[in-house]
Amino acid sequence: MLSIDARLTCLLFSHKSDTVRCMEDLMQKIISLAKRRGFVFPSSEIYGGVEALYDYGPLGALMKQNIKTQWFKRFVQQREEVVPIETSILMSPKVWQASGHEANFTDPLIECKSCHARFRADHMMDGRFKGQGEAREANQCPSCGDRDFTETKQFNLMFQTFLGPVQDKANATYLRPETAQGMFMDFAMVQETMRKKLPFGIAQAGKSFRNEITTGNFLFRTREFDIAEIEFFVKPGEDEKWFKYWLKEWWRFFLDMGLKEKNMRWYEHPKESLAHYSKRTVDIEYRFPFGWGELAGIANRTDFDVKAHAEYSGQDLRYTDPETKEKYYPFVIEPTMGVDRLFLALLLDAYEEIKGARTKTTEASKEVETVLKLKLFLAPVQVAVLPLVKNKPELVQKAREVFEMLKKEFVCQYDEVGAIGRRYRRQDEIGTFFAATIDFDTLKDDTVTLRDRDTMEQERIATPNLVDTIRETLHAKDN
Repeated sequence: MLSIDARLTCLLFSHKSDTVRCMEDLMQKIISLAKRRGFVFPSSEIYGGVEALYDYGPLGALMKQNIKTQWFKRFVQQREEVVPIETSILMSPKVWQASGHEANFTDPLIECKSCHARFRADHMMDGRFKGQGEAREANQCPSCGDRDFTETKQFNLMFQTFLGPVQDKANATYLRPETAQGMFMDFAMVQETMRKKLPFGIAQAGKSFRNEITTGNFLFRTREFDIAEIEFFVKPGEDEKWFKYWLKEWWRFFLDMGLKEKNMRWYEHPKESLAHYSKRTVDIEYRFPFGWGELAGIANRTDFDVKAHAEYSGQDLRYTDPETKEKYYPFVIEPTMGVDRLFLALLLDAYEEIKGARTKTTEASKEVETVLKLKLFLAPVQVAVLPLVKNKPELVQKAREVFEMLKKEFVCQYDEVGAIGRRYRRQDEIGTFFAATIDFDTLKDDTVTLRDRDTMEQERIATPNLVDTIRETLHAKDN
């Protein structure tokens, strides 16, 4: 079996170069599976593709929506003190002046004097490109191998665009690089219309855009991505208590989504590397095939954002304490995550390869079977409906009836092509949790075989009880 655990084997028993190859092999298998089975496609591929942009295929779109649904259910639907919002991607350019993004949302940029390729200076210095292209060591251009670079300059990561037909400075704005600022702007309106008292939160999941200098590692660093975050407003002085609370909640969420704890760790940002708004930031990092990388984070943004927008807009955005009548700017604790990065991490942790067939009833073959052991509530397809054979009209008709019944309640896929074992393996590879097989006994006693993806155990279930059986299992797995 090759899974994410294979990394440990590589580390213990292989040379460094072998370890790197093992890691890269795992990532390539995920990328291949994602494209071949309809999870993720390179964007604009018929035109040669576009760097760091991807399209989510049918199965990827379903799985990504399931991730966001679980986040929403956990942190909005099941809580009284958190409310949802959906703010616009385009906003007044004054928003980004007030937030500090126009001045501070930058990365250090250098350019190779020989080939004019551009890189992040910090990535060049830490050896990020070593072993790529012509780079044999740190501070060497991977494009041409030269070591002569320009002086570092700051590059703003926001995508600029224009509002209306006139493209001038007065009409310039940006695609949002984060979802947070819309929530800060609407803080007072949300608090008033929803009659919320501190502490309370505003939650939003949506698209953000960053013109990254250095991209790569598949979905890890892209220029268009989804963020899911909460701005949790608290009374000043209570911020550290709530910071610790959200650390625990965030960690528990990722475990419940199916990530393995041994592949997660905390990273506390040193004070000198904190963002301009942050009092404290702690990341949850995941052990990707290319190394540890940020998956999510919790930041104490203090009262910086609400106060800044109040000053720039001239509006009074202070909170009035209903008991003391005191007015003050709330502090904000921000749990945030990259949806696409979680999507990638879940694929990595769910991916398993088994040599030979898993069946206990027939002789194992030499082929390698792939199983995607996603949680039932994350699987893009929950139930596959399979007639035993496709050349028996009565079986196909009954299978279609079962499919029509189940698809009203669950995401289903009908498949009648190929041998039944091959169809089981196809469904295992995309993470489908249940396979409902309609065979000749079905025509006699109106029961179907319900197969479990992970255990491969098969149980005969009366067709009228099928929906309730699957729903009960889904409910149990969801809780």
